[in-house]
Amino acid sequence: MPNIKQQKKRLRKDKKLYKKNKSIKTRVKNAKKKVLNSKDYKEASENLKRFYEVMDKAVKKGYYHKNKAARNKSQLTKYVNSLKEEK
Repeated sequence: MPNIKQQKKRLRKDKKLYKKNKSIKTRVKNAKKKVLNSKDYKEASENLKRFYEVMDKAVKKGYYHKNKAARNKSQLTKYVNSLKEEK
């Protein structure tokens, strides 16, 4: 445990930020898993739309870099489009 007042405050802030970061990153991961576990094109495209919303919000808040978001969205879009071609 820190003895300095400022370090005690920093520790409290870090704990709060850790919880917030973890919840947002978990939300993004779960949205991504839903897209990858979708059975058909229609379900996958709906889940992809939700993933876009979640990821864009995370980028806006500064939890992810915009290029990482663009890369993930591109990869998932390719995956969803491959489901469409399988029919």
